[in-house]
Amino acid sequence: MALRTKTALLVGLFFLLHTWGVKAQVKVEMEDRVEVTLGTAAEIPCLYTTDVGFGGLIIEWFYLDPAGKRHRIYFQDPTMRIEETNSQFTGRIKVDVTPSQGSGQVLLRVLETRLGDELDFICLVKSLTDGNDQGKTQLRVFEKPAHPIIKSVDEDIWFNNEEPVKIGSCEAKNGYPRPSITWYKDNTPLSNVPNEVSVLSKETTESSGLFSVESELSLKVVKEDQGSEFYCEVNYQIIGGFGMLESEKKKIRVRYPSDEVNLWVKSPKRDIKEGDTVEFECLGNGNPQPLFTFRNREMVELNAINNVLELRNVSRLDSGLYECFTTDIETFEEVVGNTTLFVNYLEPADVSPEETLTLSQGADLNQSCNALSSLKTHTVWMKNGVKVATGNILSLRDVVYDMAGTYECMVTVPQLVGMETSAAFQLIVEGSPEISEPQSTSLEQAVESTVVLTCRARGNPTPTITWRSAGSLVDSQSNVTEDGVLSWVNVKVSSDLNVSCNASNTNGNVETLYSIKARGSGVIIAVLIICLLLLAILGSVLYFLYKKGKICGRSGKQDLTKEKTSRDNIVVEMKSDNTEEAVLLAVNGDKTSGDQ
Repeated sequence: MALRTKTALLVGLFFLLHTWGVKAQVKVEMEDRVEVTLGTAAEIPCLYTTDVGFGGLIIEWFYLDPAGKRHRIYFQDPTMRIEETNSQFTGRIKVDVTPSQGSGQVLLRVLETRLGDELDFICLVKSLTDGNDQGKTQLRVFEKPAHPIIKSVDEDIWFNNEEPVKIGSCEAKNGYPRPSITWYKDNTPLSNVPNEVSVLSKETTESSGLFSVESELSLKVVKEDQGSEFYCEVNYQIIGGFGMLESEKKKIRVRYPSDEVNLWVKSPKRDIKEGDTVEFECLGNGNPQPLFTFRNREMVELNAINNVLELRNVSRLDSGLYECFTTDIETFEEVVGNTTLFVNYLEPADVSPEETLTLSQGADLNQSCNALSSLKTHTVWMKNGVKVATGNILSLRDVVYDMAGTYECMVTVPQLVGMETSAAFQLIVEGSPEISEPQSTSLEQAVESTVVLTCRARGNPTPTITWRSAGSLVDSQSNVTEDGVLSWVNVKVSSDLNVSCNASNTNGNVETLYSIKARGSGVIIAVLIICLLLLAILGSVLYFLYKKGKICGRSGKQDLTKEKTSRDNIVVEMKSDNTEEAVLLAVNGDKTSGDQ
């Protein structure tokens, strides 16, 4: 009852206003376009302003079909809301009205959008007094295509300089609106060029209404295309802009015969010397590489593996021209590559004039060392691990025994590490003996003691050492060493004596004399006598002091009779602990006895 009353009042108000001839003002504003992803909800807002309240408005929504015909899908007035039936939007729209003082918003929501929803939508707002306005929004629906798939017809393509050959195809499926495909070679876009590049595209409309696009690329292949990367790029529209997807990249192998062949030494990467292992490699400018045959300057074919020829332990005889060749499959002519091998050498060193030289002391020596080589050499002379000279000539002046020994010449090639040779010779120096001077030839030894004397001599021939003492030979022992002869004797000292060491060979002799001084018992007796004399002098001094009264509390004026004592007293005082006094009494007693 209340609803009917309210409706009657609104209708009455409508007629009243219409009768008075007052027309309300209505203003509608809408967005030009609303974009949405396929399957999601689209929201189309309609903003209005009016000088009448919301209760005096009628709202209608329409869409325009592709022919431009208007179809209403929604109606609302102050008394009712109606969603049109039997339209493609039936059950999929919702309208929300948000009124405000003098303005408001009418929001049309299209649920679960479809491709056929991409239409123009009209929002009509009018007042009960015939004032009205309308706006229009275009609904755009987008669907991202699947990732593009590139298909290569054949990754191995034979070079053809006459017409383009098919490289591959690219497909992008189920996109909306229709996506586009662009081909790239090594990041450079390709477009149609007569007799050079051909791009053919084909579009398919799926049952869902989505678009699938396939593009085919054909290209006039050149040799430089070997290893080039090809891929396709799919461009499509998305909400607010554009999107892009890239396919995987495919490389093609361009097949073409070799018309040029190169041969070079693969290893070692330096000058080659005898004993090295040398590897040759042959490479043509075709693709794929053909199987090459190798041969030397005598036109002897050599076995190779994977187009690599290996020569082990090469010598200078391996130097010369080497070739590798293949046959052109079109002309059946040989395509040849060649290079020249040079093997450096260093012959064994040779010393001259002799490997064993015997010189007399004081003579001079010029010894040469030579080694034939293909490169510049450097020679060093060594003796006992110590460098003694450089150059291929060793010069020695006024040779002495210390210069005798083994000399080695070492010949190297500075340009090639490890290229070296050596030779040696023995120098023998002849001459009269030489005795190594001992630390001392003057000795002092106790009587009845034994002293060991040594004598070292060198010479060539090896000297003989004899010992003499007082003109007679002395038994000795000897030992031959690297430094010469070492001899020694044991000498018992009974008195002063001289012992001689004599070294002799066919070139002369030399002698060293040892002087030995004996220390005997006479010396001891002399020392004892000197000690007794010193004691006597000391006693006399003490007695003199005693007589003067300087010691023992006695005065020099005492009676001489008191100074004389009996022998018994002397004996008694000699037994006392006063040693000094006992000595004085003993001396005094002797004197008294002499006076009697």
